[in-house]
Amino acid sequence: MAQQALVIGLGQFGNALARALERDGCEVLAVDVREERVADVAASVSEAICLDAMDESRLAALAPANRDLCICAIGDDNREASIVVTAMMRQMGAQRVIARATDKLHERILSLVGAHEVINPEASYGERLAARLTFRRILDVVPLGEELAITELRIPAAFIGRTLVELHLPKKHGVHVVAIRRVVEGESKVLPPSAHDPLQEGDVLVVISKPQDVMVLAGRT
Repeated sequence: MAQQALVIGLGQFGNALARALERDGCEVLAVDVREERVADVAASVSEAICLDAMDESRLAALAPANRDLCICAIGDDNREASIVVTAMMRQMGAQRVIARATDKLHERILSLVGAHEVINPEASYGERLAARLTFRRILDVVPLGEELAITELRIPAAFIGRTLVELHLPKKHGVHVVAIRRVVEGESKVLPPSAHDPLQEGDVLVVISKPQDVMVLAGRT
């Protein structure tokens, strides 16, 4: 059975998220107070409704408690609404509430009213973009809390033709390779790491490490 997701707030972030969740197999109910936003996403999700989620009775009718995932994606244009809607969904028994924050204070308040997870997509993307711009071999970074990160890293020229056993990356750099992205017959494929398979020009390592450890291999632009 497909996961049931409720997405409230269909600005740029909420719209993209609703479409992506539906594409990835969720049944999405998308909600916004603006008719034009609802109309824009309607063809791409299971159901789209125009209503004011600040209205407690109308929000309750969406049955947050019956959804696997409830996301309050209301943006900076109505912080009060994002806080109130998040709190009401928790009070209505929502199993998992993810709320969008726009700054640290907003994040703390959303956590206090019960959000299971608080995200700040603008800040997260800014940090990931900064790493890619500063370090020429980094293609992407996904933080895993404050202590670890998954990084996609173009291999240095010195790695070409050498194996992971020869490079001793965990011992020398504290970097653990979890996958290798390689172009095979014109198609990009993600391969399991092989200790004895020589690395090839154009390979991208997917590694897990402390953020500072991978920067030694990354190389500044």
